Formats: sequence, C-alpha cells, structure tokens
Amino acid sequence: MKIVASATSASMLPDYFSTQVSRARRFYLNLNPAGGTNLVVVSGGVEHCAPDYVISRKSFPFYAVEFVTCGGGRLKFKRAEHRLQPGSVFSYGPGVAHEISTDSHHPLTKYFVDFTGVRAAGWLRSCFLRSGTVSQIFPPSEIQPLFDELVRCGLRSTPQAPQICARLLEGLLLKVAESRAPLPGRETLAFTTYQRCRDYITVHFLRLRTLEQIARECHVDNAYLCRLFKRYDHQTPYRLLMRLKMNYAAERLQTPGILAKQIAEETGFTNPFHFSRAFKSVFSVSPRTLAKMR
Repeated sequence: MKIVASATSASMLPDYFSTQVSRARRFYLNLNPAGGTNLVVVSGGVEHCAPDYVISRKSFPFYAVEFVTCGGGRLKFKRAEHRLQPGSVFSYGPGVAHEISTDSHHPLTKYFVDFTGVRAAGWLRSCFLRSGTVSQIFPPSEIQPLFDELVRCGLRSTPQAPQICARLLEGLLLKVAESRAPLPGRETLAFTTYQRCRDYITVHFLRLRTLEQIARECHVDNAYLCRLFKRYDHQTPYRLLMRLKMNYAAERLQTPGILAKQIAEETGFTNPFHFSRAFKSVFSVSPRTLAKMR
C-alpha cells in the first residue's frame, strides 16, 4: 500500500495515523504544542481508506474532526452506532472511545484535522460538534474547500502555516455549525420545513414584508416558524428577511444616480425613513453614508 505524506517518511509519522489506506495526503505541524495556547492545529489530511480499514481507540491525545466525502462506513461512540455517508462530520478527543470502519465495497474517503488548545473543547461545543457527536452537512460540498485549503497550507509548512491553519480551523467549525442538518431519521420533517421556508424567503424577499405574511404563504404557524429558525438558523425569519432586503439595497446603492427612496420602494418600504433605519440596523451605517463610500 502506498502512503503519500508530507516531507516526512511514513516510518516517522505519528503512530495514530492509520496504515489501512490506499493513499493519503497528511501533514503535521507540532505534535507537542505549548500549553496555554488557545487553538493549535497538530495534524490533518485526507485519507482514501482501504477496504479493510478499521480503527478502534479507547481515547485520543488531541481533539479531532473528520468529514466524509465519499463512500460509506460505520462509527461507534460507546454503545451508539452511526452510519457514515458523504456529508457526515464527527468529532472525538481525549477520553472518547470510538471505532471507525469502512464499507469494503465502497471505501471511505475522509478529511481529518487534529487540534488542541484551551479553547478547543469550547469551539466544538459552540459549533454543535461536541466531542463524541455526529452531524450531517447539507449540502455535502459546503466544507470540503476549507479542508482542501487547510491541507494545502499544512503541507506547505511555512512559518505562517500554524497560524493560518488555526484560523482556517475556526472558519471550518463555524461552517459546520452553519451547514449542519439532522441525521437521517431525526427531526427530518422539521428540518425539511425549515429549509422550505428559508428557501421561500430567499426567493420572494423583495415582496415579503412581515412575519405573518411569511408564515401564511409558507402554510405554517408564526410561533412554529420562529421555533424552526431558532433551532436551525439562530436568527429570526424576519431578521433573515431584512438582511436579504438590505443586501439587495446595498448593491443597488452602487448604481450612479439611484435614490434611496427608489430603493425603499423596490424593497417594500413605503416610508424612506423606515427603510433607512432598517438599513442602519443591519450595516451600522445609513444608505447615504454607503453611497458616499462608493
């Protein structure tokens, strides 16, 4: 089996790297980082698993996030077993026993990043990826570009690489929080309803004006709509509506000679003052100030 790693021979790689792979691109930056650092990327990469790939650990020295892009497999945390598929993302760390195995007919391809630091566990919790949990990304392609850039940066091993990788990891975790969806069979109907309502707002935001109108046209109750957004979006549907309107307004303000009154009418505001106040609540500057910036 051929293993492609960074500028270090396979025999010198950390012993937690699996050898049951057909090929891999891996890097490591610092296997013994100093204590007290907020967030440190230790290693990472992408692995194309061999048909016999299976790894079982009682613990792991660092926190880790893995992301499946192809193939299928199984993941066990304690007594719970989860099916792995494209878009699956999971985390583990010190004290978390886990077992990962691949479907021999459709072997896994998965990215991983290992990290530590005083804020590592907090980052995972805040992004709904606490150590020992599994989520699903929708669509699966959402976070792969960030993993690709993380691997490229780690393999370059420049003096700036550790700091860049740490920032990329923060962005990756935030993207996981933004793109996560319920696992199959869990809250599927509620999440589907949320997606339908969000898509409806995104398409019809120019003519939509109130929360009541959104709920009515989406055929859901006002309170239920707000609960869905609180659970999956962490903002109110009305706040999303205003941001979409104001993003449109900001683009229109780049047109020479355009009047704020005209944009207010296009975005559904009958009162230019109310439009200006809504614009400032989103961008912290008035429409007139943004126009002058142009």
